[in-house]
Amino acid sequence: MTRLQNSSSPFFLKEMAGLEGEDNQKRTVRGSGSETGVDPLTPVLRINQLDALELDSALEQLVWTQFSQCFQNCRPGLLTPLEPELRALLQLLLLRFTLYSSSTTVGQSLLNLRYHNTLSSSPCYRPLSPRQKLGLALFTAGPRWLQERSHSLLLSLGLSPGGSEFNSGFLQKGLRSCLTLVSSIAQLASLINFLVFLKKGHHPVVAERMVGARAVFSKPNVIQDITYQYMNRELLWHGFAEFLIFLLPLINMRKLKSTVCWILLGGESAGVDCGRNGQGVWKECGLCGEWPTMPHMVGCQHVFCYYCIKSHSIANTHITCPKCGAEAGKLEPVKMEVEMVGRG
Repeated sequence: MTRLQNSSSPFFLKEMAGLEGEDNQKRTVRGSGSETGVDPLTPVLRINQLDALELDSALEQLVWTQFSQCFQNCRPGLLTPLEPELRALLQLLLLRFTLYSSSTTVGQSLLNLRYHNTLSSSPCYRPLSPRQKLGLALFTAGPRWLQERSHSLLLSLGLSPGGSEFNSGFLQKGLRSCLTLVSSIAQLASLINFLVFLKKGHHPVVAERMVGARAVFSKPNVIQDITYQYMNRELLWHGFAEFLIFLLPLINMRKLKSTVCWILLGGESAGVDCGRNGQGVWKECGLCGEWPTMPHMVGCQHVFCYYCIKSHSIANTHITCPKCGAEAGKLEPVKMEVEMVGRG
């Protein structure tokens, strides 16, 4: 009875409630880090981060291609005046439904990556805050839009309708110098950031470093099942292509073609050709089918262009006539007897 009274006392209930609150807090901390499988301390390969950026860029280009094809039947150049704005809008839409909802881009999700909030003091994984996601989206799409629109911005800002031509030209020159300086500084910062990325392995782009976003593995303990079916197929086709490249120059295609034609249509073709008169045979080359240029013969009744039969004989020393299949002899020019008949 004493134990039951002690267990039902208010002090004992408060103590148990405090212990349960601490347990719930620990579970919450574990759930934010270990239960989701995200370990911020596991280093991510540099090639994975660069591949994620390339996949995101390919996806943006694919979406733009599909979007532009919707207007292919419209007037040419319809989207050209608004192309920078449309590209930036599509990129922001992609980031809205990928980065803003799950703290990861499409390229990162394919490579088992996601963004971690490095500004948080907690050692466990922390997703990006809404302000960080918005800043990352603006710093990603904004500089490219500004670079593509710099020329039109100079024209719109440098020409004031109430000012003189000298003041307008001076203002436009000053704005151009400022934009050039800002662009040079941005490119230099990107170069320095990339060199730091190669050394430390974090933040491949400046936008990630500015907002405090770092790529980490979503599930580092997952064993990736790598299938080599695609690789084997590619190796097979590449090997087959290299074999054909090596084999085709060794095959005399003309001789093969003439042999096949002789086997299939040889008897009839030879009979027809032998039945022709001399002038009918001499009207076309036996190889190119055109009017013979510098006509030559190889021992049969057929006539060939000099360059056609000469190149054919160089490619194959034991040539045969592609028309009748006769063994070719010595190359001789065609000799014709012309009879001059005078008018009486």
